[in-house]
Amino acid sequence: MQLWRSLFRSLFCKWKSYRHRFVPWVALNLARNRRTMRYVQDSRCDKLIPDTEVHAALEKLFRAIFLQDLQSQNELLCMLPEATKSTYRHFHAPEHQSKTSSESDVPLEAREILHSTLGFCIARAPSSIDSAGTGVFVSKGHVQKGAVVSMYPGTVYQQYEPIFFQSIRNPFIFRCIDGILIDGNDKGISQYLYRSCSRRDQLGPLKLCDATWLSAFPQNPWAVGQYVNNCSNEREANVCYQEFDVPEYFPIELRQYLPNINYSPDSQGPLRCVVLVALRDIDCGEELFSNYFTIVQ
Repeated sequence: MQLWRSLFRSLFCKWKSYRHRFVPWVALNLARNRRTMRYVQDSRCDKLIPDTEVHAALEKLFRAIFLQDLQSQNELLCMLPEATKSTYRHFHAPEHQSKTSSESDVPLEAREILHSTLGFCIARAPSSIDSAGTGVFVSKGHVQKGAVVSMYPGTVYQQYEPIFFQSIRNPFIFRCIDGILIDGNDKGISQYLYRSCSRRDQLGPLKLCDATWLSAFPQNPWAVGQYVNNCSNEREANVCYQEFDVPEYFPIELRQYLPNINYSPDSQGPLRCVVLVALRDIDCGEELFSNYFTIVQ
């Protein structure tokens, strides 16, 4: 009897954390859970901030990380166009190197770079909601309304591409409005496929995506968005998802920090990314909550 109680308790806890992604449950509970839904009039209106601001935020953080890692990027710099190399030449000068090493022998961690660049840090920790598992918190600083807070990492699948086996017991499948899917699971077959795709698209030392989000210490400190929990009637959403297509002119040397990769090497069009944008000011210590469900009316 004790064994059955333990098994039932375990299954009930898993159901409580998974039910928000179970479509029949969502349909039956729309009326009582309206605060957990996000309504937009049209898919084209599903933008809290312009794409230009998302692009600027990504480039600002990624460039700060790149400058911190510049001393280990010699081989990459040699492959870049002359115009791009000239942008970083004064950061790579001998006098700058000696000055940097005299100020600190320990490189900044990714989260500290995030704080010094945008004024806040985020980190994974046990959620404040019972049975919700891991959550994401503002661990330092203050987030302003409209700021990019996080990114949803993972392999990007078009509607016609195979994702059945990856989706089994996988609560980290994100569906975009146009049907594109992002698998943000950092374990099992999902992890294997992402690593495989990332190595496939690598050109010598030039990486086109970031695979460190699969570890406990992601190089891109934003790449923890898959652990942001769903809001509830008691906990309103303070961030929302916003889809962003990476343009072709995105700096080639900064693509190594994008936590997404296309499943197929023949995918047409720009790379799809999903960022999380703050719906209001968020203070230090607050947990991030999103709307798992966007209803296009």
